[in-house]
Amino acid sequence: MHDSLLATIWPDVARTLLAADVRLLCDAPALSALESLSLSDPTARVSLATPDAYTTEHLALTLAVRTVPSLAAAIAHINAHGSDHTDWVVTESAEAASAFVRAVDSAGVFVNASTRFADGFRYGFGAEVGISTGRIHARGPVGLEGLVTYKYVLRSRGADGHIVGEFGSGQGKRQYTHRPIIDAAELPF
Repeated sequence: MHDSLLATIWPDVARTLLAADVRLLCDAPALSALESLSLSDPTARVSLATPDAYTTEHLALTLAVRTVPSLAAAIAHINAHGSDHTDWVVTESAEAASAFVRAVDSAGVFVNASTRFADGFRYGFGAEVGISTGRIHARGPVGLEGLVTYKYVLRSRGADGHIVGEFGSGQGKRQYTHRPIIDAAELPF
């Protein structure tokens, strides 16, 4: 989270997350910004993050919050500590969105959209049968087809973003628009 949000947006976001039973593991600045809030039972769900909090897949409603001074610092942190699977940014800046999707080295990079979209079914591939965060997926003698990897870019054009439940098959469900990005200069950000 950009450090400029600590006194503005962060307290409201934290309240909303806590109301949804999310546990917050905060760095010192994020934790300090919450100390003045009158949160119900904050000690059980808000605490200082340990260094391993940013490299752990918590498998629970737990969010490790780290503040950064710039987009470049955020990208460096993600590329150093992320899973290389799915990462996302919430931004109103088209320039920041473009820089993020180009620089974050993950299989899926999302702008203003839920990371819950990172599922084979949601991508329109059918049932997910495996997950790989490796850069190269084949071994032994490999031809050109075996060397090709993909990077998925998902962008919500909704005023308030989109949620996974809006998409799928059936009446009233939104459909994905897939299009290959042939040249990086064509990236829609």
